[in-house]
Amino acid sequence: MFRFMNSLFGRVMVALVAGILIGALFPHFGQSLRPLGDGFLKLIKMVIAPIVFCVVVSGMASAGNLKKVGRVGGKAVMYFEVMTSIALLIGAVLAAVLKPGAGMNVDVHTLDATALATYSEHAKSLKDVAGFLLKIIPDTAFDAFVKGDILQVLVFAVLFGSALSLLGDKARRVNSLIDELAQVFFRVMGFIIKLAPLGVLGAIAFTTGTYGVASLKQLSLLVLIFYVSCALFVVVVLGVVMRLAGFNLFKLVRYLREELVIVLGTASSDAVLPQIMRKLEWMGIKDSTVGLVIPTGYSFNLDGFSIYLTLAVLFIAQATNTPLSLHDLVVVLLVSLVTSKGAHGIPGSAIVILAATLSAIPAIPVLGLVLILPVDWFVGIARAITNLIGNCVATVVIAAWERDIDYARARRVLNQDPELRYVPEVAVPHIDVPAHGAPAV
Repeated sequence: MFRFMNSLFGRVMVALVAGILIGALFPHFGQSLRPLGDGFLKLIKMVIAPIVFCVVVSGMASAGNLKKVGRVGGKAVMYFEVMTSIALLIGAVLAAVLKPGAGMNVDVHTLDATALATYSEHAKSLKDVAGFLLKIIPDTAFDAFVKGDILQVLVFAVLFGSALSLLGDKARRVNSLIDELAQVFFRVMGFIIKLAPLGVLGAIAFTTGTYGVASLKQLSLLVLIFYVSCALFVVVVLGVVMRLAGFNLFKLVRYLREELVIVLGTASSDAVLPQIMRKLEWMGIKDSTVGLVIPTGYSFNLDGFSIYLTLAVLFIAQATNTPLSLHDLVVVLLVSLVTSKGAHGIPGSAIVILAATLSAIPAIPVLGLVLILPVDWFVGIARAITNLIGNCVATVVIAAWERDIDYARARRVLNQDPELRYVPEVAVPHIDVPAHGAPAV
């Protein structure tokens, strides 16, 4: 019991239960605890952009040459597109078969458009490919960091890392400085993550106090179908992918349980990005691969969000009795492949991207988004958890594909070998992957 309470996992679980009890028994007090959750997430977002910049640049430099970077990046993008397509199809098929919005018979003229005012402005730049491409280019290098836009930080980091790689020994001191800065930011994140129990307590207490305990159990059919969809995707699709890579998905989930519980309480995968990267490196994956795949995946490999995107679009069409042709469904899938890439780093990202997607499909009323606003936080939990697991699996798969993983160490870590128990304060060792003997994916 002492060991459980002394672990981050144990403290977060206790905070989770305490938050539900406080919100249920003292709803007004629970609502007043919202600053704890918001403050925790703000602390996390404060250091996300510099961490992503440092690890991407460091990963490109340690990869040795741009050819290796291009190869890993190309494989990652190809994998992301395949997984995104599968996720979009799962959402569309389940919505078409189970019809969660059928029978609502909502008249769009009776919906309140003011609730969407905040999101509509953000969606304007995502209505077409040109707008999306322009959005990911920062006005200045510093502007990307000021706004905390991860896509823009990635663009600048790739350019910066490419320049350092081409300069070679001339940029050795800069490479060393960035590595040292990364260690500093990781240590700062270590301080912040110790506050995770308070952040989870505040977020859960506020949600329970606002919506009531019943809202945690009796959600709509849309939310239920989404949770089932995410479970099927993780267990079946990602489970098979992990098996092909030579590993067990459930052992990986167990290894990442502390981070997943934090995501469960905060509905944000940003809160655990640095720890996830450190754990994957500790598991035996080269830091260069982790540094390239994880940050990129946070913007381009959003499996949970992709499932929700098509599910929500078809739900709105069914709820408003909007008939969709086969052409409309194909357009939904193709547009979603583009708009889903801009989800990270936008306030109210799910609603914003849905608005951008619907604006490209005139047949479906954008105002129907008002219907799903009340449950957005609840679906956000499953979205974030599915996104996180998907990105961790992607990193393992790309590492196996590139032979950038120490299979023996990875299996020992996932099997909970006490000699390789992860300790956050201990520096992650440099992994020299054996040149032979690793099974191909």
